[in-house]
Amino acid sequence: MQRFAFAMKLLPGFEAEYKKRHDEIWPELAKELTDAGVSDYSIYLDPESLTLFAVQKLSPGNTADTLPQRAIVKKWWAYMADIMETNPDNSPVIRELPELFHLD
Repeated sequence: MQRFAFAMKLLPGFEAEYKKRHDEIWPELAKELTDAGVSDYSIYLDPESLTLFAVQKLSPGNTADTLPQRAIVKKWWAYMADIMETNPDNSPVIRELPELFHLD
């Protein structure tokens, strides 16, 4: 199982709204992620910098790299675009984070 971590940026004042939207994640989006081999997916917030830190596990043979082309993912990005830093296509601006240490 591969771990993948990345950072995103929340816009000021949207901490509660970001949590609310994720507490109510669309079942069809959750299924799409699971079907692509994404599991054990968590997002954390650093309230001082408004940095969102995400980590997920990717199964062998996963298709996570195809998620950006899927309609439900594009719809979610559009839904989230008003509360976080995004690219012109509404995808979140992400910075991949290299793993430097892990302990099971």
